[in-house]
Amino acid sequence: MRLPHPIILVCLAVICGCTVDTIMKTVTLGGTAVLTATAWRFILAGLIMLALFVVTRRPMPGWKAIRFHMLRGLAQVSSAVAFFYALTQISLVEAVIMGFTAALMIAPIARVLLGEHMSPVTVGASIVGFLGAALALSGEPIGMHASGNRLLGLSAMVFSAVGYALNIVLVRMRTKEEDAITLVTFMNVLPALFLLPFLPFSGPLPEPDAWPLLFAVAVAAIGIWSLMTLAYARAKAQTLAPFEYTALIWSSLLGYVFFREVPSLRLYAGAAVIIAACLVVAFETHFTARREARAAAAEIAP
Repeated sequence: MRLPHPIILVCLAVICGCTVDTIMKTVTLGGTAVLTATAWRFILAGLIMLALFVVTRRPMPGWKAIRFHMLRGLAQVSSAVAFFYALTQISLVEAVIMGFTAALMIAPIARVLLGEHMSPVTVGASIVGFLGAALALSGEPIGMHASGNRLLGLSAMVFSAVGYALNIVLVRMRTKEEDAITLVTFMNVLPALFLLPFLPFSGPLPEPDAWPLLFAVAVAAIGIWSLMTLAYARAKAQTLAPFEYTALIWSSLLGYVFFREVPSLRLYAGAAVIIAACLVVAFETHFTARREARAAAAEIAP
């Protein structure tokens, strides 16, 4: 079966991500500690992926690969805990907007670690996208939790964004070596093992009504990284990164529906700038492929 275009895969992964954010915000605001909710999110997803790994008889990677995944898993766990903590301090859409800075960091990190070329158009579009995110952030949305601390929330999001960008690039380094099931298994099992020792000290177990939500988070989280892994294995990081900005659309809708968060007009203005930057990168990639193929525009499949 032919897979959809990598850009479509990334957009679907973003929808899964916004679903995870919405449910985790609901669970943590409902009384479950951030560390407890994060740990069970990884434990449940890890059990699902471990079963799939065994059923499909995937070969166990070597010790060198396991060490690599352990280091990458630390970045993933740190980023996840910081992000879910930020969701308890600031609004959903504001957290997602701050998360956009991760997409801006992916291209330079990929340049350093993977040697991917950054075209001037990509650099310019990324800068414009960052300015758009800054514009959107300048208008604080209504609906922030009463006990939230905006400074702590934004600081946690910056930390989370760095860890997320590093994690994405590190995943790309393994996509040529391992299949999606193996990668996603390690992305959930290792974080679960890292967080398991802290679970007895993080607070009581989630309430009974929280377990179905945490299971849904686990399934959606598996969807995120499965789709991301497939997408980043077939396209450059700098090409796909800007399309993570589509999370702004879904987070604003989900934030309003579930938390009555009303975005400001500046947020929508920033969204327009961000989407424009995404389109510029998409068209630039299209015409770069045409130039590399030395083919006429009519000969390039859309």
